[in-house]
Amino acid sequence: MKVLQFREAIAEAMSEEMRRDETVYLLGEEVAEYNGAYKASKGMLDEFGAKRVIDTPIAELGFSGIAVGSAMGGNRPIVEYMTFNFALVGIDQIINNAAKIRQMSGGQFNCPIVFRGPTGSAGQLGATHSQSFENWFANTPGLKVIVPSNPYDAKGLLKAAIRDDDPVIFMESEQMYGDKGEVPEGEYILPIGVGDIKREGSDVTIVTFGKIIKEAFKAADILEKEEISAEIIDLRTVKPMDHEMILTSVRKTNRLVILEEAWPFASVAAEITYQVQENAFDFLDAPIQRITTADTPAPFSPVLLEEWMPNANDVVKAVKKVMYV
Repeated sequence: MKVLQFREAIAEAMSEEMRRDETVYLLGEEVAEYNGAYKASKGMLDEFGAKRVIDTPIAELGFSGIAVGSAMGGNRPIVEYMTFNFALVGIDQIINNAAKIRQMSGGQFNCPIVFRGPTGSAGQLGATHSQSFENWFANTPGLKVIVPSNPYDAKGLLKAAIRDDDPVIFMESEQMYGDKGEVPEGEYILPIGVGDIKREGSDVTIVTFGKIIKEAFKAADILEKEEISAEIIDLRTVKPMDHEMILTSVRKTNRLVILEEAWPFASVAAEITYQVQENAFDFLDAPIQRITTADTPAPFSPVLLEEWMPNANDVVKAVKKVMYV
């Protein structure tokens, strides 16, 4: 095993796949000459050249459309957005072309493409640069949505996404690019749609994904001192979702708390809540609790931002509520 930063794991995954398959290439804002806005493509221009690592104008609709057409023509493009907030400019291409072309063409075309970049809040970036759209994309038939929480998962899942024959939304976090973790020396691929139990427990299930999982770990440590055992499930893939892993855990712990860095209405947490009450209602010893951001645009003020963003104390309170303590 070796230790890599999250950004290095991303770069390794892309580079390995580009060496393996000449139809794979990267395009996006600042991915080439600048080595990526967050250095997730460092060194790739030097190795693969300007025809396979392509700097684009600040025109997300344009280069997203070019990539979709390229994928329909037999290539496997990786589209990097400087942030998924900017993907809203290109969302017509993602939703109305990439996600639908297989069905609309009666299977004559597929669209093997990865759209990747940072998601969620990264501190004081204001209301238009701190948004999580995982549930938006997951609501679209034809799209797969991946949100890894560590370098190991990021590399294995990104390689799987690049090899997938359908469009994949791969959402990272600006605040995780410097995180370090162990990654195998040799090649490995993680299956899309399979969650991971990051911490086993017996009293309550906590389901989460992405960088906010760190708050779940902090909460679990606090709860352990009070003799409450929390099981933490990392979804890894929002769609397709590993419902069975969640249900199996809930049938064991009889309590569920869902932690998500997104607005509450029609959230991923809301979907999980429905699935559990539909398929494991009789196992629940308490109503399901969900923890999300406040139902407002992200504030710029650090004091307000701290209140807006879910944290470990929120998780502890929710767990104690379902534990009736």
